[in-house]
Amino acid sequence: MNENHSSTPAGAARLLPTLDAGRLLADLMTARDHLWDEQSAYANGQVTRWEEPQDWRCLPVRSPGGDKTRTDAGGPGGAEFADTEWLDHMPYVEEVLRSIPGPLHAARFMDLGPGVVGYPHNDAKFAPDWGVARLHMPVITHEEASLELDGEVHRWQPGEFWFGDFSRKHHIQNLGTEHRVHLVVDVLVTPALAQLFPADWAGYFDGPEVLYNRPAAAATTDSEREGARCSFEAPAHLLETEVFGSLDGPQPLAEFSIVDTGTELAIRSPHGHPFPLAALGGNEYRLVGWSEERTLTIRLDAPRPEVDLTYRKGRRSTRLSVPATPGV
Repeated sequence: MNENHSSTPAGAARLLPTLDAGRLLADLMTARDHLWDEQSAYANGQVTRWEEPQDWRCLPVRSPGGDKTRTDAGGPGGAEFADTEWLDHMPYVEEVLRSIPGPLHAARFMDLGPGVVGYPHNDAKFAPDWGVARLHMPVITHEEASLELDGEVHRWQPGEFWFGDFSRKHHIQNLGTEHRVHLVVDVLVTPALAQLFPADWAGYFDGPEVLYNRPAAAATTDSEREGARCSFEAPAHLLETEVFGSLDGPQPLAEFSIVDTGTELAIRSPHGHPFPLAALGGNEYRLVGWSEERTLTIRLDAPRPEVDLTYRKGRRSTRLSVPATPGV
């Protein structure tokens, strides 16, 4: 289960509905006088800047905790995603975001400056087999700006609404003299989101390659959090969500703990960083800022207290039960 390549029917699909290009542009212009920040990256609870600065800038309208300075796509190890103050001035963007049928993660205007050529790469976690879809809404573009995705060159136009399987090899370039701006939205995959895709994708969404996400359950109570506190030993890659690890076979282990932060449960990494948890029901939890690609189920009332770990890719899963010590 280490493969990263998704098997979507094509590298990209144009979605429903058609958007109002003029209203998207008008909303964008409310923030064009602000100097946007360079895009940053996020991994293992840490935000990092690119080593070589490029004219590749972002304006986040949704981000972890609603932080308007976060230009990264986010991930586990931080706050839930929330609107930033920029969205207060963008009524049509807000309308479009509210219409997307799935839990929204990051939503960013992404500005590719003139002369920027990206390097070919894969974003393994941004694909439906990981439970996440990345959507593009072009706002400003031109003929010299393009995306090459899985060997096919795309020039998406304002008013169009696109999905791209960015787990496939891709790179962007802007060989013109003008900026290219897209609104890029990451969303957890749901059956309702699948209805926005063309009819010839129905078989894919009915098949085993798609990981659907369940709605989060109600917030945990004080007593539930108190009763879930424990420590356990598990594969060291448990919180390293950039890579699809395996729960099978001998491998390095590390010590983790479930802690009560006072408002939520979190899993504490071996380095002491808390990764907040979202309840799914039945004592099962996913990582805040992440899909159900990996979850844990806390069973401290069993004859042998344990934590069940589950890794998923599409509808396939591997599970591992590890002994747990109640209380921390």
